[in-house]
Amino acid sequence: MRVVLQRVKSASVTIDNIVKSKIERGILILLGIEDSDDEKDIEWLCTKIINLRVFDDENGVMNLSVKDINAEILVVSQFTLFASTKKGNRPSYLRASKPDIAIPLYEKFCDHIGKLINKPVATGSFGANMSVQLINDGPVTIIIDSKLRE
Repeated sequence: MRVVLQRVKSASVTIDNIVKSKIERGILILLGIEDSDDEKDIEWLCTKIINLRVFDDENGVMNLSVKDINAEILVVSQFTLFASTKKGNRPSYLRASKPDIAIPLYEKFCDHIGKLINKPVATGSFGANMSVQLINDGPVTIIIDSKLRE
């Protein structure tokens, strides 16, 4: 699994001109899934995300986590995170999981991170053409790959 995590002042997902989800201060997670991902990747990645100290404390130092400030989370599926650009100019998405594998893992990821923060997370709609808006806070943008954890 690969995520692009962005600390946001606010973020939202709009589908067909209707706002599906929105959050205030928190984390926007763009989530890419590949066939080799499993529940161990979900557990490790969710735990890592909620414990990352990316929010400022009273001294302006990034020393607080999602849990510490009761932040909100928005998770958006993003198969293009596994794009290969080695050959030619058209990205290949062969490493990205197809919906039959990716959807259950995406749903488990959202459920698990919601349990860890003790509240539901906002989501996009898997496979939909979504408009994602955000006000990046910092900006703080971090890439995490569950296969590079050691």
